[in-house]
Amino acid sequence: MRLFLLPISTRRSLIYCQRLNNQLSDQLTYVDRITNRASRLWVTWEKADKGWQKQVTDYGNKLFERISYEEWGLKSIPPLSARRKDEELKGEKDIELIFAPSLTRQESILQTLHKLATEKQTIHRKWMWGSIIGMPLTAPFALIPIVPNLPFFYLVFRAWSHWRALSGSKHIEYLLKLELIKPTPSWILDATYGVGKLATETPEAGSKVLSSSDISDEPKEANERMLLHSDDANIIAESVQVPEIVIEVQRAVKQVEQSLAATKELEEEMQHLGSKKLKR
Repeated sequence: MRLFLLPISTRRSLIYCQRLNNQLSDQLTYVDRITNRASRLWVTWEKADKGWQKQVTDYGNKLFERISYEEWGLKSIPPLSARRKDEELKGEKDIELIFAPSLTRQESILQTLHKLATEKQTIHRKWMWGSIIGMPLTAPFALIPIVPNLPFFYLVFRAWSHWRALSGSKHIEYLLKLELIKPTPSWILDATYGVGKLATETPEAGSKVLSSSDISDEPKEANERMLLHSDDANIIAESVQVPEIVIEVQRAVKQVEQSLAATKELEEEMQHLGSKKLKR
């Protein structure tokens, strides 16, 4: 597998894992088989012209958009099974961590990766067990005819999602502990950050930045600003030759933009209230 650390703004980054070798069907775990089957079923429902299946997928996709991009990123990292652990220990090459050298400090990138991967372990563990505990409470919905017990399946999905994010986090922690991750600067990726909207809207984007988990002693910028826009996702995917990363970058950009807009609105409201108090 190969890891990517992509700055989305001057304070936030996306972790993404590309699987280099697809597992054979006889090597898939039981969880992987269920996941693949559920994915195929979901795609079939999405293609329906109408009916409750189509309504379920429309509503479900809106719920998926609310799941944090950090969680989706950690879910891209495969769980650490006994077979995978053995393969990684016997591997001839370290696992690459691709990053843009002009935007990320190489000397602290592994520390940053560790914090990004592990800082929400408690949250994922808490909500995983919360979803599991809530499953029996949805039993009465099973009495409703025609439609499946949607609240139950939603909690099943959220429990699985938090488990996958937690497993991905622990996998990164394991790799870092054994020093199996090799930071690899990509000048092609670096050049990509100077293309499109980024080049015209943020000409100063070549300055060193990191994520919100930056643990260096250097002062951060007073105002967080975007380093990527939704239109840049395809350019990023082409530069690293990972088509599936498009949706992850677009999701991250959208959520960070919404967060910054909400923060700005709150600051303006606080300033407005402060000016009113001064007038009194």
